[in-house]
Amino acid sequence: MKTKAKRATIYLDPDLHKALRIKSAETDHSISEIVNDAIKYSLAEDSIDLAAFEERKDEPLIAFENVLKKLKKNGKI
Repeated sequence: MKTKAKRATIYLDPDLHKALRIKSAETDHSISEIVNDAIKYSLAEDSIDLAAFEERKDEPLIAFENVLKKLKKNGKI
C-alpha cells in the first residue's frame, strides 16, 4: 500500500534546477521521482556508514597525531 506523498518546499541553485528539469524531461521521470531517488540513495549510504561504525566500535582508537608521527618516522611524509 502506497502512502500519500508529502509536499515540501525546497530551494535549489538555479543551475541545479535547470539540470534537474532537463534530466526530468530526458528520462521521463518527474522531478519529485528524481529527488526522492537521490534522497533514498543518500540515506542508504548513511545507513551503510552507520553499520560500519557499529561494526568497528570496539577497535582501539588511534590519535591522528600518532598516525602522522608514525608516517614521518617511516619516511612516508
